[in-house]
Amino acid sequence: MPEVSTQSHSVAVPGGTIELAWAAVTDTGRRREVNQDAMFASYPLFVVADGMGGHVGGEIASASTIDRLKVVAGAGDVTPKAIEKALSRAVKDIASHPEATDDGTGTTLTGLYLDTSGETAHWVTLNIGDSRVYLVRDGAIVQITTDHSVVQELIASGRLSPEEAENHPYGNVITRAVGPSEGVIPDYVRLDVAEGDRFVICSDGLTKELTDYGIRHFLDENPDPADAAMAMLDAALENGGRDNITIIVLDVGSAAGAGADDEAREAGDRAGGDSSPGDD
Repeated sequence: MPEVSTQSHSVAVPGGTIELAWAAVTDTGRRREVNQDAMFASYPLFVVADGMGGHVGGEIASASTIDRLKVVAGAGDVTPKAIEKALSRAVKDIASHPEATDDGTGTTLTGLYLDTSGETAHWVTLNIGDSRVYLVRDGAIVQITTDHSVVQELIASGRLSPEEAENHPYGNVITRAVGPSEGVIPDYVRLDVAEGDRFVICSDGLTKELTDYGIRHFLDENPDPADAAMAMLDAALENGGRDNITIIVLDVGSAAGAGADDEAREAGDRAGGDSSPGDD
């Protein structure tokens, strides 16, 4: 089984501090010979790319896209403008391998980053293709991104129900991708930051095998992000593992609240249990 990468990070934001904890895992699955997925999970950027094309082309597309975005994250300037410049460079990288890529080569890209540049912090999701970002808040799961796919267009036009879409023959056909002949701009969605939020960023290798309800079930059953990611991966493999599977689980906590509780306990200990004014 693949190893799960886990990290945490305290972030100073306007009005306080938040604690982020995340886990990331990727697996080839049970039907594919190679893993064409790629991912990057390091504050402030969390992204998944699902490559498509020839045996090597999909790997080149997803790896090139993630490598370019790593540079953006490392520079500490994650903005839509910086992301789009990185994607333009990735398109050129992909096109520079004509022996392994063609018009059918490309990659999805989805994920989110934390924007702390304004008066309040916000999450910003970005999406090209049919990989997804989910948010679990107050016990409900919501798909934040909208698939760029033939099936989603049929659903939006009322010509197909979500139930019919599950087994549609065009289920794998996407309408937008990062590729050698396409310069595309992601869709962006801004979200407020709320303690207790849990995000799942995943390739369609997960959503082919688990429903939204199934994803929420494994999150509810596993408070630790690494445990949640592995439980979803195990279930996706058990259900068939028809594609590469990549999962990032990102939890939002409140370091400020935890720190305050710790300080209160420490003060009580120093005072021998008496927290009356003047003991400090």
